[in-house]
Amino acid sequence: MNIDFHIKPEIRILGIDDSALLNEKVMIVGAVFRGGDWIDGVLRSEITKDGLDATEVICNMIKKSKHYDQIRTVILDGITYGGFNVVDIQMLYRETGIPVIVVMRSYPDFEKIKSALKYFPDGEERWTIIKRAGKIERIPGEKSPIYIQRAGIGVETVKKIIRLTSIRSNIPEPLRVAHLIATGIILGESRGKA
Repeated sequence: MNIDFHIKPEIRILGIDDSALLNEKVMIVGAVFRGGDWIDGVLRSEITKDGLDATEVICNMIKKSKHYDQIRTVILDGITYGGFNVVDIQMLYRETGIPVIVVMRSYPDFEKIKSALKYFPDGEERWTIIKRAGKIERIPGEKSPIYIQRAGIGVETVKKIIRLTSIRSNIPEPLRVAHLIATGIILGESRGKA
């Protein structure tokens, strides 16, 4: 069920991104924000490169956090982390009770994704998780659109959250900061775009 709800200016949002794929274990970082204005906390965990543990690890990272009861929305940078470790956003929503928004700068090339998944013995399972994420929706931005998927949240609420938190670019600040932290820790300096 996707519902719309009232958004307070200081809504607690957790943005999650992964680090560079340098090792078998890939660090993921969560940045807890109040709206798009200031950071309240940082979470960290590790997933397996090209594994199938991202959903479980993210669920545990959220549930064990002191911020768990305050987080109202989780924003993910796509649904694949650590290579092709696919996050099941429907399960993430069910397990945490927190609505999930997936943000993408561009529309995914599903033919390329399907082609890459042929190299995985469990490629069909991964493809099923990708399809379960649901319809991809285009959200207009001031300079360029973004694309989203969602679980447990209505599109109008997503638009409000995106507007509230996208203060430096068309990417929500919690996600942008999670990316900066993750790449900075692993590479010694932040780089790339969330």
